[in-house]
Formats: sequence, C-alpha cells, structure tokens
Amino acid sequence: MAKASNFLQSTLLPSSSPLRNLRSQPLPLSFPPLPSSRHRPITIHCSVSAGETTKRSLEEAPDISWGCEIDSVENATSLQRWLSDSGLPPQKMAIDKVDIGERGLVASQSLRKGEKLLFVPPSLVISADSVTSNFENKVMTFIITVLLALLAFILVITLFFVLVAHSLQSFCNVIRTRTELDMYLEASQIRERAIERITNVVGTYEDLRSRIFSKHPNLFPKEVFNDETFKWSFGILFSRLVRLPSMDGRFALVPWADMLNHNCEVETYLDYDKSSKGVVFTADRPYQPGEQVFISYGNKSNGELLLSYGFVPREGTNPSDSVELAMSLRKNDTCYKEKLDALKKHGLSTPQCFPVRITGWPLELMAYAYLVVSPPDMSNSFEEMAKAASNKSSTNKDLKYPEIEEEALQFILDSCETSISKYSRFLKESGSMDLDITSPKQLNRKAFLKQLAVDLSTSERRILYRAQYILRRRLRDIRSGELKALRLFSGIRNFFKQ
Repeated sequence: MAKASNFLQSTLLPSSSPLRNLRSQPLPLSFPPLPSSRHRPITIHCSVSAGETTKRSLEEAPDISWGCEIDSVENATSLQRWLSDSGLPPQKMAIDKVDIGERGLVASQSLRKGEKLLFVPPSLVISADSVTSNFENKVMTFIITVLLALLAFILVITLFFVLVAHSLQSFCNVIRTRTELDMYLEASQIRERAIERITNVVGTYEDLRSRIFSKHPNLFPKEVFNDETFKWSFGILFSRLVRLPSMDGRFALVPWADMLNHNCEVETYLDYDKSSKGVVFTADRPYQPGEQVFISYGNKSNGELLLSYGFVPREGTNPSDSVELAMSLRKNDTCYKEKLDALKKHGLSTPQCFPVRITGWPLELMAYAYLVVSPPDMSNSFEEMAKAASNKSSTNKDLKYPEIEEEALQFILDSCETSISKYSRFLKESGSMDLDITSPKQLNRKAFLKQLAVDLSTSERRILYRAQYILRRRLRDIRSGELKALRLFSGIRNFFKQ
C-alpha cells in the first residue's frame, strides 16, 4: 500500500516540495473560489464520451454531493462566466453540444490555421506546485502528511472540475469490480495495465484510511472519504491531466481547455506559452463558425485512450493505434533459467509485452523471439539478445540470426494467432453476454461497457490480422527461397553424377 502511495506521490508532487518530507498532522487548507452554483449540493449524473465513436451515454455514476448535472447548459454558461470573471480572456470558442464527444468547444468565429487559442492564465491552472504552495505558505504549528496533501490535491481537482461538466471519464472509473474488468477486457493486454492502475489507487486509499481517515472520522466522514469517491476522484484526475512540455513536462489541470475533445487526425497539443503567459494551442487547420475544435491527447493507442479517457476511436482512424502482444519463454526449454536471468538483468520478464502496429513490430520483439527459440549452442548470444530486446543496445539495432530467423518468425506468428483466437472468442461470446438486469440504468451502463470492449477488441484484432498476414508472407518467402536453393543444389549434384 505504501508503495502505491509513494508511486502516486512521486508522480504528482514536485520534487522540490518540502511536503515530500512531511508527516501527519492537520493543516488549514485553502481552495480556489468556486462559482456560486457550486455552493449547493446536487447529485451528479455522469455521461461518458465515446470519443470518435457513436455517442453513448452512461447514466449511472457514484453520487457525489458536490457534483452537478453535466448536461446542463446552465452549468456550462455558469462555468464560462466564472472563468471570465476569474481572468480568462475573451474566447473565440464556446461550449456546445457536439456529435463527437457529446460536449466540446466550437468555433464562435472563423479561425485561421496557425492561430493561437485559449490563453488560460496561470492563476486558473491547477498543478501540484500551485496547490502545495498554498499549503506550505500556511504551515503554522502543524504539518500535514504527504498523502493528505495528495488527497487535498485530488479533492481540489474534484471540486473544481466536476463543474466543468466534460463528458470524458476514465474507463477505470466506470468499471466497478475485478469481475467486470476480467469480463470486458478479457482478450486485451490493456487489462493488466487497468489492474495495475486500480491496484495503485485502491492501495493509496487503504493506506490513507488506515493511517488517517479511521483515526479522524469527524474530519473525514465515510460518506465522502470512501473507496468509491476516491476511485472516482482519481478517474477525474487521470482523464484531465495535461502535460505541458514548456514547463519541464509538468502535469496540470487546465479549465476550459478541459472541454476540448480528441481527434486522431489533429496534431496540436496544449502547452504553456511564455510570451503570452498562458496555456494555449495552435490550430493546425482552419475552422468555420459552429465547427468543433479539436486537439490531440497524444499519440496513444486505442487501449490507452480507453483506459485514461473512456472512449475508443472508430476502427482504422487512429494512426498511433497498437496492440500489446505477450511473449513468453518456453517452460520446457533446457536453457530457461539462463534466458530468464539474461532478461531480468536488462529489466525484462516472461511474459513480456511488445507493441504491434499496423505497419509492423519493433526490433525489440524480434530480439525477444530470437532469445526464445535460440538453441543451447547459442548460449553465448543470450546476453546480446536480451539486451537488444530491452532497447538498451546501441550497436545491434539490426540484430539478425539467419539460422534461426524462420523459427523466430514462426514463434511470433504462433503468438499472434493465439491472441487472435482470444479476441475472436470474446467477440463471438460478447453477443451472448448476460445483460438481462432489472435496472434500466444498469442495463445502459452494461451495454456501454460492452460496446467499448467490442470496439477495442475489433481494432486490436485488426492489427494482429495484419501482422499475421505479414508474417505468413515472410515465412513463405523464406521457405520458397530455401526450396529454390535446395532444388539448385539437387540439380548441381545430379549434373556432376552424370
């Protein structure tokens, strides 16, 4: 648990912050001012963006007392008004309902390619630095634990961004149990990353609960400080964090920019502009009034977009899409221990996942396959293969072992076809998933999750089918060349016999 807490702490708190060395005792907290509409408790009803897929709504979510109805136009207007009052300059975009993403920013006037937009001032940006500075300036006789500072950071995010009413939400936010995770991500390797993320969040909550919440129930009532709201808060966090390259890659939350949806064909990103002293992006194409304006959330695969943002782009529209292919050493290999030791030395394991794209696979995957199929008499090369598989080798980028190339390609093909069979089985069985449940809201949620899982599985299987085709063709060429060489050798031998 502490390990999970340390992981999240190191990710979100600045390395220079004294809060890293603090321990538990209460501290006065200061939160950013909120719009007046936020001062009354309202139940939240979240919907989830399907990104570039057909719009699908999620009608059930945890009840959060500080939430709001995200489809409310009044809340969107209130947000715009509050941001303007808080220092956001006049905008050339406005919040509106859209076809892709349910709600987004649309051009309110003609926008030119190359034009800088947004200009969100630093005073509205929430980062670990901006939050912890408030804490550090108000330390009196008590000092707060690092984890409580982290929690306060998360709660600031929650309080601040629920009003933003964006439809994006982390996939981990709508998955309720491990059983559901196993059900919907059964075929995809992204399941392992989802498990790791949920485990980290749950571990952090349990650490906080045992060390702080349970000891101060009056300060941390279970109605608010429970595992469901904690996971929900982290889902909000993961789906809205922005990396700003010009600020040393620092992560931050940027209101208003949070309303921009992702498009795989767009190549513009949010960043801090030192000249204007605000967070901006540069339009990479012209927009007409009423047209939705997009940014890129990064070169992420469909699985990564689903995990962090809760949507899957339409099949074939994401040039950065990839699928994780798991490869393992053979347990009956007489050199299993030696090969495993070589892998561990370079930070690898068995099984090990490698990204496969529609255009092919990385050299590291081929090096791993060479290691798997290499015979005992090639033991002197185990170290070289493992190093190349870890991407730590600078001299063996074109690592080749012609004598075992066919066997290595066949091993990759077998791994692909094993994975393809899992996807095909899941897609076949998904038509008969048990969706016979009494609650209409629960039915909508189940149908939503099922559709996302089907979309992801379809796109990942498509990549594997392409890899399968390439591998079969290469193996055919190798075997055809070997057959020609054999026939040539046989012809020469017969000629000399005569």
